Amino acid sequence: MPWSRWRPFPNPRQLGVLHAPVGPGVYDLRRRSTKKPVLFGIGANVAARLCTILPESKGGAAGRNNAKKRNYVARHRNDIEYRTLATKTREEAADIEREIKRTRGHEYSFPT
Repeated sequence: MPWSRWRPFPNPRQLGVLHAPVGPGVYDLRRRSTKKPVLFGIGANVAARLCTILPESKGGAAGRNNAKKRNYVARHRNDIEYRTLATKTREEAADIEREIKRTRGHEYSFPT
């Protein structure tokens, strides 16, 4: 299955809609203005995982302990876009995540 198109990261306080698999997969965030990769990751439920990218104080969900990443995304939310890739299993998503880290991880602001 191919990557989704790039979409603006929604504002949960304005009831923005997040388009992501409700199942295993990979997500990728970048700055819209510069195309600079920001962070990537996996989830057993990608939609739920993406909901934790913003701090709770900015409308995000609990479940992520990395305040530096969450605050960065919140600070630049209007310039963040995301894409997703659905996979059949979390293990398949983990394989793709390892490949991204190996081949392009150095390009990301947050490579892990």
